[in-house]
Amino acid sequence: MGFVAAISTTSAVPLSAAEDTAQAAKTGYEGVPRTWLWNPNFNEMIDTSEYKKEGPYVIGFSNASISNAWRVAFQHGVLWAAGENSDQIERFLVTDANDDPSKQIADIQDLISQGVDLLLIASATEEALDSVVGRATRQGIPVVMVDRKVSTRDNYITFVTASDTVVGRMEAQWMAEYLNGEGDIVMLPGIAGSSVAEDRIKANKEVLAKFPGINVLEMQYTDWNPATGKSTMAALLQKYGDEIDGVLADSALQGYGAIEAYLDAGYGKGEIPPMTGGDVARMYQLAHTYDVPMMGIDYPTSMGITGVETALDVLNGVPVPARVEVNMQVVTSPDAETPSVRADRYLLDHVSMDDPGDLSPSHGLPDGYNPATFDPEYPK
Repeated sequence: MGFVAAISTTSAVPLSAAEDTAQAAKTGYEGVPRTWLWNPNFNEMIDTSEYKKEGPYVIGFSNASISNAWRVAFQHGVLWAAGENSDQIERFLVTDANDDPSKQIADIQDLISQGVDLLLIASATEEALDSVVGRATRQGIPVVMVDRKVSTRDNYITFVTASDTVVGRMEAQWMAEYLNGEGDIVMLPGIAGSSVAEDRIKANKEVLAKFPGINVLEMQYTDWNPATGKSTMAALLQKYGDEIDGVLADSALQGYGAIEAYLDAGYGKGEIPPMTGGDVARMYQLAHTYDVPMMGIDYPTSMGITGVETALDVLNGVPVPARVEVNMQVVTSPDAETPSVRADRYLLDHVSMDDPGDLSPSHGLPDGYNPATFDPEYPK
């Protein structure tokens, strides 16, 4: 079908000098999470008084993996927050499942055997980890899920997240509006079975159902891996070529791999179709350099910091929300806003061309954070 022109969002009335200056740079949204403010339901508060105990505490952190740039920055945030609260934490035990659910089950069982006071868990997959997480809860060990949850709500106290349904809805809404409701797209989600990926897919489909002119040519999981995103996109280009009007990637991890596939296939500046996918600097940088119309919601690795703070609230008997939302930034190319999706920041307001490509901008860590050199101290 070919690249479809975007909806025009320019006004027939010239901008005033003040308005033009205000749009020259986007400083971002710094308030409480909008997913909390706009939530039409009341957020249940969980009484944690039964878990209150004297510190210092032994906390077990079971991470799904550190297999990509997002997960590295996420773990850095967790460890840094543990170090910042070393007056309350005696030992902070860390395991890495390397994206293997079976290993993560064994990791959690080992942490339980070490007598942890609380488990902080980012699950590899939603279903496979459900039973062992429930077992910990039934043994009286409070569980805080962060980034990824398990399927049974009663198996944990709270879930620290940035709304994946909002990510999925907004990315699909932007794509559909940018293409004027007509076009052929491909979908590149993350890891099959992960609550993050599956919730985003459901939200994508919920939106696309309202746009019958948007046709999904194919959907391929990419494991949130740049190399897999690149090879998958290369195969899709071989199969569909210029028939692809847009690439709906749920993260920059596979998103920038998709841009690289287009570049390797000979596409030049201004020739790559619109894409979605926030989270790491390289995608924003590539989109700027090659004039790729782009929209991403920067899924914050800072939720790892919030996860530690929430875990300590539980152990101090402080009531916590059943779902703890973390603020996200909406990032677009300067001329790629649509009627429903407006930018908090434009690409180079959110990152600079000098930033490390693997930087997760919404990290919440000290100024100058570099994932390649950051080595946080924490209670071991």
